[in-house]
This record gives sequence, C-alpha cells and structure tokens, in this order.
Amino acid sequence: MPSEAGEEIDRGLASWYGEKFHGRRTASGETFNTNELTAAHKTLPFGTRVRVRHATTGKEVTVRINDRGPFTKGRVIDLSRAAAAAIGMLQTGVAPVLVFRD
Repeated sequence: MPSEAGEEIDRGLASWYGEKFHGRRTASGETFNTNELTAAHKTLPFGTRVRVRHATTGKEVTVRINDRGPFTKGRVIDLSRAAAAAIGMLQTGVAPVLVFRD
C-alpha cells in the first residue's frame, strides 16, 4: 500500500554531494546537477518527491529522487548542494533529518 502524502517515511542523517559528481550520470540515467533540488535514496523509486526537514532547525525542502545512495552507514539520504543549502546544512555537511512523502 503506498504511503500517504505527509507521512514520515524515513529519519536519520542526511549528507550532501556536489562538485565532484556535477555533470556525471546518476543511477536514474539523468545528468546530476548540484544546483537542482534532487537527492539520492537507497530504495525510493526514481521521480519520487519527498520533503526533507532538518530536525534541529525545522527548515524544509522538497526534492526529487534521481540517484541511489547514500553509501555511508547511518545516512538515509544524500542531498544535492542546492537542497542542502535550502535547509542550512552546507557548513556541517551532515544533519539529522526527517523525510516525508510529499
């Protein structure tokens, strides 16, 4: 049964990836653009839109899943640089988040 909009579907640590991967092909086949609001998730279908909330600040951003990852233990989602900036986690690199079906 599909989850309802607004339902929490994941929580944990988010990280972000950027310059090194900019212009490379993602697992979905599209070209990664660090300036777009996209993310990598281990299992969510490509094209899924999720809302990511910084658990400390409450800032939110909606992203589209277009890649696979993260591949670091304990992380639940990898955000593009633009998405990380939107929730204020560029400086820390990693932040606690809640992920909701958008």
